[in-house]
Amino acid sequence: MSKFFGSVDEVTQRLTEAGYLPSLDIATAVFLAGHLGKPLLIEGPAGVGKTELAKAVATATTADLVRLQCYEGIDEARALYEWNHAKQLLRITSEHEGWDSTRDHVFTEEFLLARPLLAAIRNPNPTVLLIDELDKADVELEGLLLEVLGDYQVSIPELGTITAVREPFVLVTSNANRDLSDALKRRCLYLHIDYPTAELERAIVRMKVPELDEALGEPVVRVVSALRELSLRKPPSIAETVDWARTLVALGTRSLTGGVVRSTLGVLLKYQADHRIAAERLSLDTDEGPAK
Repeated sequence: MSKFFGSVDEVTQRLTEAGYLPSLDIATAVFLAGHLGKPLLIEGPAGVGKTELAKAVATATTADLVRLQCYEGIDEARALYEWNHAKQLLRITSEHEGWDSTRDHVFTEEFLLARPLLAAIRNPNPTVLLIDELDKADVELEGLLLEVLGDYQVSIPELGTITAVREPFVLVTSNANRDLSDALKRRCLYLHIDYPTAELERAIVRMKVPELDEALGEPVVRVVSALRELSLRKPPSIAETVDWARTLVALGTRSLTGGVVRSTLGVLLKYQADHRIAAERLSLDTDEGPAK
């Protein structure tokens, strides 16, 4: 694998330039994944920036981003490859030779449809392969991934083994809703990303929403942090913190009162039960600031 980054400091600099502020742990893991040629498995709660990290790596390295979005029921035909059966049938019906001869004609590159995994393996350009939310897929998909993650190759019975033209930078994300197999984990480096520290989240907000009143940066992050400590069905993500900051700018907010928080909770919380919990526990009064 070509080295994507020369040092941990370079990772930090280039990801920051790409709009992603990495912690030292994140920068180190990204550097090692590129340097050692190993996939990087990233776990953590939804909304902490796992997918955004993959996008930032692609931007920072000017690489093509190939994304496999996982979901329940995804199979080989959607993840790896499939044959263009309609086109094969047309070829078969148009030929007058025997099956043995026709078979050699229809199982060729002309009839192969590359899905994300095969497309990433065959791409001659620098490539970041994002296998997103693997824990949402069935366990069987992990078996399909082992060859790709371990050897950067794909075996197609009719064509043989296709080895990577240029090894991609692979990032696998999981929200840890189920345990991934030891076989898959053994092929990867591991990184856990949690919600950022208050200091880092303030820096993210400053970078993403520079027009936000400077005096609001600290209370915005403090309120979001307080919400995450509650027993909510869906705690606010980093992206929702940024959206909330943009909301306050759009409203011309100069002071973060309880009334402002209550009226804009829909940007941060997406379930009515979470709204009720937040209003009760944070004492959101229309005339006073939210509870410390």
